[in-house]
Amino acid sequence: METTTPVEQNTLSALTALSQVVRLRAFRELVVAGPAGLTPGAMSERLGVAPSSLSFHLKELVHADLVSAEPQGRHLIYRAHFDRMNALLGYLTEHCCAGQPCELTPKACNACGDGA
Repeated sequence: METTTPVEQNTLSALTALSQVVRLRAFRELVVAGPAGLTPGAMSERLGVAPSSLSFHLKELVHADLVSAEPQGRHLIYRAHFDRMNALLGYLTEHCCAGQPCELTPKACNACGDGA
């Protein structure tokens, strides 16, 4: 049986946490918010998710080390761990294109009139 390296385990944990739509949307909201972060109340309103449900999903993101929660007065401020996000992206793209520089070509947007 194959053993999982710590880097692979961290990657699997992060991808598992992000594989649920509410958690993915919450993480993206926190990325957009930047270092200032967001309160659960603000995220709940933006996402249209019940606070109790959001709390469960945020706990999963914290457990996966994608998000931190910091008490500020009577509130919690959630922030994305950008270093963890960048490490995840780096791991996934480390050997992209067999180590050669990759150039992504944007697809034409037919709806915008730019497509052929």
